[in-house]
Amino acid sequence: MATNASSTEDVPPEEAQPTKQNGEANQNNKPAKDTNAGHESLKYSLLGPSLTKAGQDSVDQSKVSEIIYEASKGSKFFSREEAKDKILTAKISHILAKKARLDKLDLTRDLRAADTLIAQLELSRDLTQHIVHLDCDAFYAAVELLDRPELADVPFAVGGGVLTTCNYVARKFGCRSGMAGFVAKKLCPQLVFLPLNFEKYNAKAAEVREVLAEYDPRFESASIDEAYLNITEYCAEKGMGPAEVVEQMRREIHEKTKITVSAGIAANSKLAKICSNMNKPNGQFVLPSDRTAIMEFMRDLPCRKLNGVGRVFERELAAVGVKTCGDIYGQRQYLNQLFGEKAYEFLMTCYLGLGRTSVQPAEEYERKSVGTESTFKDMSDPVQLREKLRWTAEELEKDMRRAECKGRTLVLKVKLHTYEVFTRQVVTPKAVYLADDLYNYSLPILAKLEQERPGMKLRLMGLRCTHLVSTKKPDTLAFFGLKPRRTESAGSADEQSGSPHAKRVQRDGEWEQWPEEALDGYELEMDKDGTSETREQSGSPFRRHGKEVLSNPTPKKAQSVPEEEWWDCPICSRPQAANERLFNEHIDLCLSRQAIRDTVQQEAALSSTGSTGTTPESRRSGSVGEKKRGRPAHGRGPDPRQKKLCFG
Repeated sequence: MATNASSTEDVPPEEAQPTKQNGEANQNNKPAKDTNAGHESLKYSLLGPSLTKAGQDSVDQSKVSEIIYEASKGSKFFSREEAKDKILTAKISHILAKKARLDKLDLTRDLRAADTLIAQLELSRDLTQHIVHLDCDAFYAAVELLDRPELADVPFAVGGGVLTTCNYVARKFGCRSGMAGFVAKKLCPQLVFLPLNFEKYNAKAAEVREVLAEYDPRFESASIDEAYLNITEYCAEKGMGPAEVVEQMRREIHEKTKITVSAGIAANSKLAKICSNMNKPNGQFVLPSDRTAIMEFMRDLPCRKLNGVGRVFERELAAVGVKTCGDIYGQRQYLNQLFGEKAYEFLMTCYLGLGRTSVQPAEEYERKSVGTESTFKDMSDPVQLREKLRWTAEELEKDMRRAECKGRTLVLKVKLHTYEVFTRQVVTPKAVYLADDLYNYSLPILAKLEQERPGMKLRLMGLRCTHLVSTKKPDTLAFFGLKPRRTESAGSADEQSGSPHAKRVQRDGEWEQWPEEALDGYELEMDKDGTSETREQSGSPFRRHGKEVLSNPTPKKAQSVPEEEWWDCPICSRPQAANERLFNEHIDLCLSRQAIRDTVQQEAALSSTGSTGTTPESRRSGSVGEKKRGRPAHGRGPDPRQKKLCFG
């Protein structure tokens, strides 16, 4: 009895039961067990990208991976993941072979180069800022719980075919976001599914954002339920410590919205993001702004905890002996040649615990592309494919209008029923954003793909515009210096001084990038009955995924200050301050200028008509003077026909 209790410790009985059934099946079928033994890396990969989500620490992930493995075996997704796992295994073998060759060489120069880079990066360290990463706890589930309080102790998930999120009760069973619904049911048979309601989530997120704006009006939204703030200025104004400020902010959010949030406080946004996951749910973690404390914190941190390190990169690093950030230093002489310069510099910044300290509204970042895509049932009919392409073009036009831009390059992305992905692009003769143009330029690409792969079946289609051209109207007042421009939030001294290494580590993996294969792999389409809905028809989260960029709300103290009013001059059309006396003086000045201008033009007209009695020599000399690019001849005054315009 004691042995059985210890084997299922911290694991709900519902999770242990299907695992036991799988174990009995393997005992009765020895060959199947032997086959599974060679798929340990594949089983780990099938756990998905949300393995590090809060609430998973007490779960036996080996049992969860076994259930996912058995549930997805035989599907097209499983076959594709199996092929990708073999490719990755071969790549790792190549990396190890290259490392073995490097061991036979003199790497003294590489060691010196790595130490030089570390010294240069160290100069960019800024410990003067208080950066906060705020993350709502199981946001969609928390919002649903406000309307369904009876589910407080019941495992439930939001979403249908794919779990968008689940409460912490369900996470104890191994359920997590991005998991297929039928797989989650095998892990937790009593799991309750709730439909998505984005209107409700957006309304609640707006309430949270109103509180954040009081602490940092220029906070940066990373998604619908998380944000970065720079509270350095607020702490100085109020004479409070960062931990005290964040605790007060979290309390205000809970009082206003009735949901809980967790926070991480550190010297930069990369560390703050990691820290926000330390004391979830409803907690906060402060990493002291001290180099020694930061280095100790990073030394034992698993690489998978870093934004920018996923399942593939984690396996590659582990193969060369890098499992924690502290291991990076011992392997620094190999990293550049094994993984490339960008990955090498990224790992060095992670080892040092460096990150960006600038925080600004998300809409101020320059967009590189605008795109949309959708997943659907297997489709091969050319007519249906063109209808889908037309719908995608119309959706992209809506996104382009919201982003206020056009694109010079159009990219078509398709995914076959075998999970193979193909992208093709075309440079358009003009910048485009209208659905008709997007469709007409992408249709030949689709037709060419159909010729290359006759009878192809698609399960995903997407369009994306790159090389964007802004269509936003310029701010004339700010351009002429009549209105102050928006100022950046407090940043690091290195960024202000233009340090070459400040930009290098400025935005390394700060926003969580969700691997699309993780979502596509756990479609309801994997289910044995093959029933599924398209994303746009089912109202699933993939069209409205919570990553939309919204403008920051105006703080209450700023709302009390009326916006400065400007009047347009009817003479020169230039904006003037809304002061009646000054405005009248400006109009009088414009009118006097206009009167002088009219008088000069009239005199010029009279002088030109009264010069008929001139001699041929004078006319000839006058023509010579006029040929000299409008310069007056010697001995003559300025040409009255030349207008002199003044703006004052």
